[in-house]
Amino acid sequence: MTEYWLISAPGDKTCQQTWEAMNNLTNKQQNLCENFKFHIPDLKVGTLDQLVGLSDDLGKLDNFVDQVTHKVAQYLGEVLEDHKDKLHENLMANNTDLSTYITKFQWDMAKYPIKQSLRNIADIISKQVSQIDVDLKTKSTAYNNLKSSLQNMEKKQSGSLLTRNLADLVKKEHFVLDSEYLTTLLVVVPKPSFSEWNGNYEKLTDMIVPRSSQLVYQDQDYGLFTVTLFKKVADSFKTTARNKKFVVREFTYNEEELAAGKNEITKLVTDKKKQFGPLVRWLKVNFSECFCAWIHVKALRVFVESVLRYGLPVNFQAILIHPHKKSVKRLRDVLNQLYGHLDSSAQQHGGHSNTNNDSVDIPGLGFGQADYYPYVYYKINIDMLDVKM
Repeated sequence: MTEYWLISAPGDKTCQQTWEAMNNLTNKQQNLCENFKFHIPDLKVGTLDQLVGLSDDLGKLDNFVDQVTHKVAQYLGEVLEDHKDKLHENLMANNTDLSTYITKFQWDMAKYPIKQSLRNIADIISKQVSQIDVDLKTKSTAYNNLKSSLQNMEKKQSGSLLTRNLADLVKKEHFVLDSEYLTTLLVVVPKPSFSEWNGNYEKLTDMIVPRSSQLVYQDQDYGLFTVTLFKKVADSFKTTARNKKFVVREFTYNEEELAAGKNEITKLVTDKKKQFGPLVRWLKVNFSECFCAWIHVKALRVFVESVLRYGLPVNFQAILIHPHKKSVKRLRDVLNQLYGHLDSSAQQHGGHSNTNNDSVDIPGLGFGQADYYPYVYYKINIDMLDVKM
């Protein structure tokens, strides 16, 4: 399972006792989950008003950072193309896999100094992730445009003879060049009509050079033929040919232009290769930045909600739970038995908030949220392929 629960409960005589009671009941006795202590440092509390306001803002910041983290991960998957199966091994947080990072979470004192106010720490994260979001848009647009140009040119190099680029199929000797009176046309003929073409092309108009048609290339459906004729009957020939379902392709043999076209696709392939490595590195680094920032937002939310729920002095134990897949409902019941006394309003409906008329929605305390339990609770899903709308 990629889902974790980040919860907190008030300290008994000590936070260690809170941890042991919870771990003994859910893990050692009933084997419903794996539990990990989640270390949150001594952050600055501030006033009650500040905490209530910050609680709502942190909820919005949580969603924003979560979305940007997913966007970076999903775009890395797009860039990897045929190697998308290697996406998981490229999604690292602080040089370790995601589950290890969260189960051994350590607050980053250098990036988010705990001497700063909670609001300042949230602002640091918001600015950092907003910049990553802006840079991602710029980099992805540039790379996608390059990829699109290359794909368009590659389509012209393949596909039906009716649409594909003919430059790589013809040679100089197929054409009468530098003639004042004669020109060579390229005609696409359906395969079933080869005999008709060979027997009748000389009669489509006057002034066609006899025996001048040559099959240059064929695919599953069509053949590409040359025909040489006088320039002054070219338009008449095109009309008559079209009526017979023979398609004259507009093409002028120019060595410089053909070389430029080949150079263009070579340049695009080279540019894409040049950009691929740095872009993948940027995405990996900034995925790590976003994911780590996201878990720090979760830590801030647990701290703020725990102080609002359980009061001062700060005394709570944050715990990261990894539920066993088939034990989720039982685990939720056990946690409600363990912590139900903390908040009677959450006792209804398996721990969800009471919706009776006497229930009060207090801003910042999360009573209005769908997943309200008597203990502080946040879900963390580390499946980065889960699409975020």
